[in-house]
Amino acid sequence: MAGFRYPVSLEVAGRRCVIVGGGTVAEHKARGLLEAGAGVVVIGGEVSAGIEELARAGQVELVRRPYASGDLAGAFLAVAATDDPAVNAAVYEEGDRSKVLVNSVDDVAHCHFAVPSIVRQGDLTLAISTGGKAPALAKKLRKALYGQLGPEYAEVVELVGEVRVAARPQRERVDLDTWAARWEAALDDEVVALVGEGRTEQARARLLGALAGEPEAPAARS
Repeated sequence: MAGFRYPVSLEVAGRRCVIVGGGTVAEHKARGLLEAGAGVVVIGGEVSAGIEELARAGQVELVRRPYASGDLAGAFLAVAATDDPAVNAAVYEEGDRSKVLVNSVDDVAHCHFAVPSIVRQGDLTLAISTGGKAPALAKKLRKALYGQLGPEYAEVVELVGEVRVAARPQRERVDLDTWAARWEAALDDEVVALVGEGRTEQARARLLGALAGEPEAPAARS
């Protein structure tokens, strides 16, 4: 049976997240956590130039020494990004004792969770996981999806959120099945195309019309 079968999205903003290791992989993990708003602590005797730069800028707290028991105190999660299986195991065991979630890079046996490959456009986030078995495949799929889901999808998410609020009066007039069917009809490829062309107001009108149950009208093209 594949591992990590329960996918979740964690809120790490403002939370202490510890990275053990100082190489390029550790740097990549640090930058990902920083992007999510975490308070990042890096523990490593030797660290990459990128981590040095992050520390100088005050973006991460850098502890310049090898991992020691107790380093996960107060942490929400931890990442063991080392080439030493013994260190990974020690971090994992401390996580077990301290109720801290641990991911050990390329060491599935010492992971509480897997870090998926991410496709992100604004608030649209797609996570691709192979249960820790084939991370290279997940990365390949991520690149393919980025080619299909351009930056306009970030704006589509914002627009749909606004329309959802504006259409509440229509929601109260119909049953749940009808409302779900209207949303399915509203979110067609034409809406994405209009947003991509900068015709956001036309896209908004199209969405609102569909949610109100109006007959579908073709989009005007110039």
